[in-house]
Amino acid sequence: MKVRTDLVLKDIGELLTMGGSGAAGIGLLKDAALAVSEGRVVWVGSSSVVEDHCEVLNDTKVLSAGGKVVTPGFVDSHTHPLFGATRQDEFAMRAAGADYEEIAAAGGGILNSVKKTRAASNALLEENMKHHLSVMLSNGTTTVEAKSGYGLDLTTELRCLEIAGKVGEEVPQTVVPTFMGAHEVPEEFKGRHDEYIDYLIDHVNPRIKEQGIAEFVDIFCEKGVFTRDQAIRYLEASSRIGFLLKIHADEFYDTGGAAVAVNAGAVSADHLLSISDKNIELIAESNTVATLLPGTALFLNKPFPPGRKLLDAGASVALATDFNPGSCFCDSMPLIVSLAVCQCGFTVEEALVSATIKGAAALRLEKQKGSLTPGFDADFVIWNCNDFRTIPYHLGNPDVAAVYCAGLKVYST
Repeated sequence: MKVRTDLVLKDIGELLTMGGSGAAGIGLLKDAALAVSEGRVVWVGSSSVVEDHCEVLNDTKVLSAGGKVVTPGFVDSHTHPLFGATRQDEFAMRAAGADYEEIAAAGGGILNSVKKTRAASNALLEENMKHHLSVMLSNGTTTVEAKSGYGLDLTTELRCLEIAGKVGEEVPQTVVPTFMGAHEVPEEFKGRHDEYIDYLIDHVNPRIKEQGIAEFVDIFCEKGVFTRDQAIRYLEASSRIGFLLKIHADEFYDTGGAAVAVNAGAVSADHLLSISDKNIELIAESNTVATLLPGTALFLNKPFPPGRKLLDAGASVALATDFNPGSCFCDSMPLIVSLAVCQCGFTVEEALVSATIKGAAALRLEKQKGSLTPGFDADFVIWNCNDFRTIPYHLGNPDVAAVYCAGLKVYST
């Protein structure tokens, strides 16, 4: 029986379905076609037999990819796009020799963004987020996680998450809001980290949950921010009221954050620049996705995350930008894929899998996003090249020809 179609894309030189097995399972098809109905993929196969399997009606849009590469849209599973202003002054300070801690001590860092975000109007926050997402779209990103965490009070955190939801309804991409009130300790709780965790658990988390504006919570488990014990207490309390869990873990120091993530049943542990070999094995034996952010290592001049070790251990590894105003002002997933290949020991195939279907797993969307197999959302990128290896090879210049979300063209060059 033939499947009904709204869109048929033929003459695809290389189609990466991400329907293969293993870390390098790109599911490569050559001279392929892709059929879409009601926003979802309904068939993939050879261009020569598409009409044997698909109903091509008068109103079916039939397009040729002209021998180009087609991949799923990128799933950027770790971003911070809700902020009031950029921090290029701190970037210049870092270039002149100041480190992360020195910048924070001088009034910079996360609390600088908190001050500016609290003062920003809803219109400005919305405008900024839409702009950043449009740039991400032009780089092939069709699903974006969006963290709050630059408010650190009930009023601003609610505002930011409501804006994320509103923007998500207006942009082509799928937006997944994450509540990150545990990003830092605000000035009004200075030196009282445990009291701030109590405030989040008792007053803020219940309101966020009641509003239904975030599925995940996240916490920054790091020296000078939140301890392992504080992270455990916060994640356990968040889980009890129904949140899914994420954690910023082992970014600058090995605090054991990866072990906290595994023991708490977190969906992902992110950063992991300083993860221990013992915890690499632990995370590899778990269902927690190891989300690596090589752009942050580049931006801060830190050692790159141990991608090869994690992959060889059998961990499920995702790649994301960590787009934020302070430590990685990067909205390009193609650049992140290049860094994974050039600096983290990934093969080209592994990097593309980690930037798509594994990123979807880090958002619990692995049955909906990140693959071009029947039943998945028809979010895909047509690349202006005929060899998929060109995507990371062409460093810093994405060869995006067109982007589709739910089978509709939403960007083209």
